[in-house]
Amino acid sequence: MQKPKRLLAIEKIIRESRITTQEELLKKLRGKGITCTQATLSRNLRQLGVGRIPDGSGGYRYSLPDNTRHSSDSPLTLNIVPVIQDIIEAKGMLVIRTLPGNANNTALYIDNAGRYEIAGTIAGDDTILLIPRDGITSHQLHSCLEIVLPGLHNQLRKK
Repeated sequence: MQKPKRLLAIEKIIRESRITTQEELLKKLRGKGITCTQATLSRNLRQLGVGRIPDGSGGYRYSLPDNTRHSSDSPLTLNIVPVIQDIIEAKGMLVIRTLPGNANNTALYIDNAGRYEIAGTIAGDDTILLIPRDGITSHQLHSCLEIVLPGLHNQLRKK
């Protein structure tokens, strides 16, 4: 299956169904005749900006970011800073802890900022690994994050 068709199918399934796990989503995709690996699905979810939000019953469900929903004509405005709980330096990289279910959207926001200092991010459920480009210092990386997420360091000092 071509990637664009798979991405459209993923969006449609998430809009129309309450999906709580990647396994459920893979099953629904198979039901539509689309096969892919869990790793491919994970990359596709990140590319689409899919995150997990509370489902109202103590769990989480997948949700598309507001900017992919066609119901809004206003530009996307996000306040990512409150979901970030901690930043830890490790071997020149940063480990960013978020509230559960918020790492993917936060990483996507950071990636989409298009900053040269950041080579990329890898996100889990509540943890992001931020990888700087070669030659970028820890100080430069923190300054870059403050540009991308204004008020971040003040927020972390309060915690």
